[in-house]
Parts: sequence; C-alpha cells; structure tokens
Amino acid sequence: MANFLLIHGALNGAWCWRDLIPALRQLGHDARAIDLPGHGADTTPYQQVTLDLYADAILQALDSPAIVVAHSMGGFPATLAAERAPHQFQRLIYLCAYVPQPGKSLVDLRKEGPAQPLRPAIRMTDDKLGWTVDPARARDIFFHDCPKGTTDFALQHLCIQATQPSAVAVRTGSNIASLQRDYIRCLDDRTIPPPLQQDMTRDWPASRVHSFDSGHSPFFSHPARLAQLLADIATS
Repeated sequence: MANFLLIHGALNGAWCWRDLIPALRQLGHDARAIDLPGHGADTTPYQQVTLDLYADAILQALDSPAIVVAHSMGGFPATLAAERAPHQFQRLIYLCAYVPQPGKSLVDLRKEGPAQPLRPAIRMTDDKLGWTVDPARARDIFFHDCPKGTTDFALQHLCIQATQPSAVAVRTGSNIASLQRDYIRCLDDRTIPPPLQQDMTRDWPASRVHSFDSGHSPFFSHPARLAQLLADIATS
C-alpha cells in the first residue's frame, strides 16, 4: 500500500482531489490532501502568502514519509519542501506541474512557453498581490474535458491566488537530485502547454516521464484512470 499526499495548484484547494482520493483508496492505497495557506479552508490572507509558507505547510503535513503528488503551481513548493527534507519524500510526482529551473520563477517558465493560454484570463486584484481568472474563460482553460457538474463545483471553489509564490525561484541542490521523481504530461492541457511540459523534462529518463490523455484537471476528468497510473508509478 502506498501513502499519497496530494498538493493542489494555483486557485485550487484540497477540494480538487475530491474524486481522486476515493479512487486511490479503492485500489488499496492511502491518500489525503491539504489546503496550502490561503486556499480552501485555510484563512491566511493572500497578501501574506509566500512560497516559503507553502513549503512549510507541506512539510508539516508529512508526519511520515509519503509519495507527494504536486499539480501545476504545486510543483514549486513541493520541490522546495523536498530540497529541505528529502527523507520525508518517498517519491515526488509532478502532475502537469511546473518543475523549477535554476534562477527562474514560475512566471519566468510560463513566459517561456510556446503559447500563453492563461494570460488573457488573469484578473489582478487591486493591490496586485493576488489574481483570479475570468469565469467566462476558466471552464475552457482548466476544465474543458470535465463533466459539467464537476466543472460547476470547481468554479464555485476557486480562490484568489497570491502572486508571490510564482515570482520567486527555487534553489535546488543535491537533495532534490537524489530524489526519485516522475512527471505526468497531460497531452491536451490548455493551461500549461504540452510542449512546455516536454521542455521541463527534456533531460529526464524516459521511464520517469508518463503521458496522460487529458486536460489540466485529470483528477476531475479521469480520476479512476489517473489513480491507476499513480498506483503503477508508486510500485514501479
């Protein structure tokens, strides 16, 4: 039995893993999710949210070693947490997630992509310390292949995303280099273009990069199939 800790991406919360957790448990695995600071049930004001706070929250949740699955923006704080305490990570799985590159913030990586599907949908807060997305565009960017009822549920729960975590680079070293890491590329992703996902893993062993035919939210569009892939990776 594997022990999974699920880390959500920007605008989301632990609620986004609603369908995946029971699917993993049905396969005999333990799975749980957390709200990063400022997301879901966590009431930290977005103006106070930092990448360091995100990483601290992940480490606090790791009361025993686990396979950490990080989605989208969650790849940055998960990597930082793994660099600080690699012994708490049995494995790190990036699910269509940003993988930190030397000296580059998440925004830097996004700008290097072949397209900018998210940029036209971003709506900054008045203080410029957070952002949301245009509701009229969110469905097509994040949830285009998800069931309508599920999409409606997700749109009702999206929160303000703090800007600071995406504006700073993650410094990594030998700790993250020694960790077993896998990447799941989502081939119909309309948020992080698949070519950018490919570029972030261009030097990875082929056996550690997996393709999944879905959009940016496979935990909603194909939870059972995603659970099986995660289980297969966990036992590989």
